[in-house]
Amino acid sequence: MATPSAAFEALMNGVTSWDVPEDAIPCELLLIGEASFPVMVNDMGQVLIAASSYGRGRLVVVSHEDYLVEAQLTPFLLNAVGWLCSSPGAPVGVHPSLAPLAKILEGSGVEAKIEPEVKDSLGVYCIDAYNETMTEKLVKFMKRGGGLLIGGQAWDWANQGDDERVLFTFPGNLVTSVAGVHFTDNKGDTSFFKVSKKMPKTPVLVSCEDDLSEDREELLHGISELDISNSDCFPSQLLVHGALAFPLGLDSYHGCVIAAARYGRGRVVVMGHKVLFTVSKLGPFLLNAVRWLDAGRRGKIVVQTELRTLSGLLAVGGIDTSIEPHLTSEASVYCFEPVSDVGVKELQEFVAEGGGLFVGAQAWWWAFKNPGVSPLARFPGNLLLNPFGISITSQSLNPGPFRTPKAGIRTYHFRSTLAEFQVIMGRKRGNVEKGWLAKLGPDGAAFLQIPAEEIPAYTSVHRLLRKLLSRYRLPVATRENPVINDCCRGAMLSLATGLAHSGSDLSLLVPEIEDMYSSPYLRPSESPITVEVNCNNPGTRYCWMSTGLYIPGRQIIEVSLPEAAASADLKVQNSSASHQGSWGFGELQYREGFCRWVGSTLTPSSSLLCLPGWMHAGYPIMCHLESVQELINEKLIRTKGLWGPVHELGRNQQRQEWEFPPHTTEATCNLWCVYVHETVLGIPRSRANIALWPPVREKRVRIYLGKGPNVKNWNAWTALETYLQLQEAFGWEPFIRLFTEYRNQTNLPTDNVDKMNLWVKMFSHQVQKNLAPFFEAWAWPIQKEVATSLAYLPEWKENIMKLYLLTQMPH
Repeated sequence: MATPSAAFEALMNGVTSWDVPEDAIPCELLLIGEASFPVMVNDMGQVLIAASSYGRGRLVVVSHEDYLVEAQLTPFLLNAVGWLCSSPGAPVGVHPSLAPLAKILEGSGVEAKIEPEVKDSLGVYCIDAYNETMTEKLVKFMKRGGGLLIGGQAWDWANQGDDERVLFTFPGNLVTSVAGVHFTDNKGDTSFFKVSKKMPKTPVLVSCEDDLSEDREELLHGISELDISNSDCFPSQLLVHGALAFPLGLDSYHGCVIAAARYGRGRVVVMGHKVLFTVSKLGPFLLNAVRWLDAGRRGKIVVQTELRTLSGLLAVGGIDTSIEPHLTSEASVYCFEPVSDVGVKELQEFVAEGGGLFVGAQAWWWAFKNPGVSPLARFPGNLLLNPFGISITSQSLNPGPFRTPKAGIRTYHFRSTLAEFQVIMGRKRGNVEKGWLAKLGPDGAAFLQIPAEEIPAYTSVHRLLRKLLSRYRLPVATRENPVINDCCRGAMLSLATGLAHSGSDLSLLVPEIEDMYSSPYLRPSESPITVEVNCNNPGTRYCWMSTGLYIPGRQIIEVSLPEAAASADLKVQNSSASHQGSWGFGELQYREGFCRWVGSTLTPSSSLLCLPGWMHAGYPIMCHLESVQELINEKLIRTKGLWGPVHELGRNQQRQEWEFPPHTTEATCNLWCVYVHETVLGIPRSRANIALWPPVREKRVRIYLGKGPNVKNWNAWTALETYLQLQEAFGWEPFIRLFTEYRNQTNLPTDNVDKMNLWVKMFSHQVQKNLAPFFEAWAWPIQKEVATSLAYLPEWKENIMKLYLLTQMPH
């Protein structure tokens, strides 16, 4: 199939003007998915002619049927028929409603004939958008390789009927929507047209909220919140970016846990974790979702074998299901977790042609196992879902009640907020809802990770952002004029960062910052600088050594390495920060392979330039000016401690091989805090943080045991307690020796169960005690062979968990 760019050139070859009939008022076209692209766009950005592909066939849509019988448009019509025909020489069929078109084509040497019905022998079929009898035949014709030229407008049709939901009921949309093109009831402006030399941009936003409000009400009928607080799962945050996609459950930061979308003639509901299929409190929503997806057909509901628990919840509501390993041909709704890219096209066509898809999946674990690879680009679930306008991110959400959108109240949506942001930047005034711009930045950065090459729906956003940045430049953050998250300047920085990560060269857009050079240490050097770096690496893994140099913004440098250094595969890296501004505490997300902080001693430094968030614990450390004293006042530090900053610096000590995400994400940072406060600052743990008061610690353990010890609940402070009990029994030395041993090992396991068992073995060997019973008391998944291999070691008689278990009150 030709690329959209090549297709646009073929369609516009020799077209020098748009001589459309003045009395034919078109409608605006809405483009969704990854195949559709604009051909004719007016000066208001409305798409009036579009093209797409579906299956093996192609589609051209014009927004008024009179355009198809206008002789002045003959050059374009000939191009359209030629591009649509995949079988050279095959005849063109013209529906009787467009009889003048047959004469136009025949007059130009194209074999065309009037055909009341579409036939497989035809290469192209031309028809208006009002036919209600050939919907399935036209879709099958296109899917098998035929070309379809269709024209009509929906605004007048909408005025004559009672159904206001044009996108889903207009006859033409039942055909063209499978390829991502919709007729709308918005009138198209015809005052000015421009013949584009390159493909026009797909509009960021075409208003269709009214068409979706009924869907939202049906899905949330009788539901005031979506409560997953007892689900024992951390769902992935969903990025809702499609014009026909909408959120259903949001946290206080507008993070989305459940969303739905229309796509073609079908429907999709996505949840940020497969465990949500089993949450009894979501029962009413699950029933609503399946009924909405079924669209009144009372068809077969297929549930993936691994999700059989869902069948029980649906049965309570009177919905019968069939448990199958895969999608079946007779399915009306398919409920499943996408774990591979097998069958993606089949599933997308299933939805486009009217099926309902119910998806539950999280991407943070996949992202952890595939460091350096964007889940927006490669996660199997997103290969399926991206065209629907919903993507699963690696950012997790805290389990808890999620609010549902209320009728008549605007809800955050990436596209509508981006459109408002564009207007505000142009007018230099205006506001959006509180928190929306703070969400726009990280959402935009995530959206820009979706592969965009030759996909107009995505490249148009790239083009828009580049235009905005080139016109308004990047803001400068100063003490007097700081950049905060929830403002246009903060959104601009986040979007620019995302655009740079996607491959755009933004170096010329970075402003000069005079204040940056106020320190003589940061002034650019006019003469070459020679740096000697000690490259001795005592370990067997990667090692970073600082050059001690800082590159100011917009500066271009040239690095020369001696031949011996270059041949030794030594490299120089220019480090920068990468974070998710939507995190509740503004923490940074580190990418393995990008931040390999292994044993290098760096000069302390604090940067005046801080990305949105409270602190970036990289090198240099970046923080807000208000926090500088907290970091440099030694007397204050030794008196009150430094828990927050040291906790963040603990991120630099974490290693994949000894972490058990999501259980230890916070715990090992807190372990680092305890170590620093006691060994460096002389502050005991009970005074370093109120959460470590002995009564609080004991209560925490008893609550954990009282609920029935379960590794799913072993997180944060509870997980820290396990490490502290070991430290209080054996000291810090076993930890130090163990971490050193980890650094020198290779081929370490990658899944949590194997990693946890390896930790048990290695720590037991360090202290020469059998620690398997201790970890079993904490509900670690100890493998039988590991327990057997440690049986020869002496029993740990001082195991404090024995005392807890003996004195634990019955629950």
